[in-house]
Amino acid sequence: MVIQNFSSLFLLALTPIALVFFLMVFLRWKAVVAMPLTWIVTTMIGFFFWEMSMSWLLAATLKGFFIAVEIIIIIFGAILLLKLMEEGGAVYAIDRILKTISSDRRIQAIIIAFMFGGFIEGAAGFGTPAALAAPLMVSLGFPGLAAVIIALIANSVPVTFGAVGTPILIGIKSVVEIDLMAVTFYSALIHLIIGMFIPLLFVSILTKIFGKNKSYKEGLKIWPYAYGLESASLFLIF
Repeated sequence: MVIQNFSSLFLLALTPIALVFFLMVFLRWKAVVAMPLTWIVTTMIGFFFWEMSMSWLLAATLKGFFIAVEIIIIIFGAILLLKLMEEGGAVYAIDRILKTISSDRRIQAIIIAFMFGGFIEGAAGFGTPAALAAPLMVSLGFPGLAAVIIALIANSVPVTFGAVGTPILIGIKSVVEIDLMAVTFYSALIHLIIGMFIPLLFVSILTKIFGKNKSYKEGLKIWPYAYGLESASLFLIF
């Protein structure tokens, strides 16, 4: 009985997320339609099943509204930065700089997707690294599909500290009292270990699927450079 009750509560809590995914991914509804409908369903679940009062529902709605506005402002700033870079010719300047560093697409992918994407994740977060790094890579000559795949995989490392720590400050600290320094330390350590393999992963995908020789080995050959980045990160952390 306890297991069944737990399963029912879990499914109820999962319903809003599953509904958004179903409406926007499978039915291809626009967010302006899918999100209000999901809010209505979520409010009904909270009122009838979780027995939340109207004041709690109103307060949760207002808090969600202000958080959404904050996220929109951050994303707007990131997209504005990309447009300014394009109009000001910064993209071409970056292309020239990267070619002076290395003309190797594997190295460029690490610099743009992993390093630049990590910086943007810390500054803006909420998907803006992929929104900035992927178009930048396309403008530099990467295939569109390759740019999207690489940008998304590379962004799997720095997400915990995205948007100047918003996942920690809002997602954790707002719920329970924790030692932020301890969470930061162990999160950085875990990310550092996992991050040692991420550049090799997406570079190997790049050379296997989009490379001339269709070989994983060509991507693995740059392991000294990939691990050099992680060694520098370890030095900065400690």
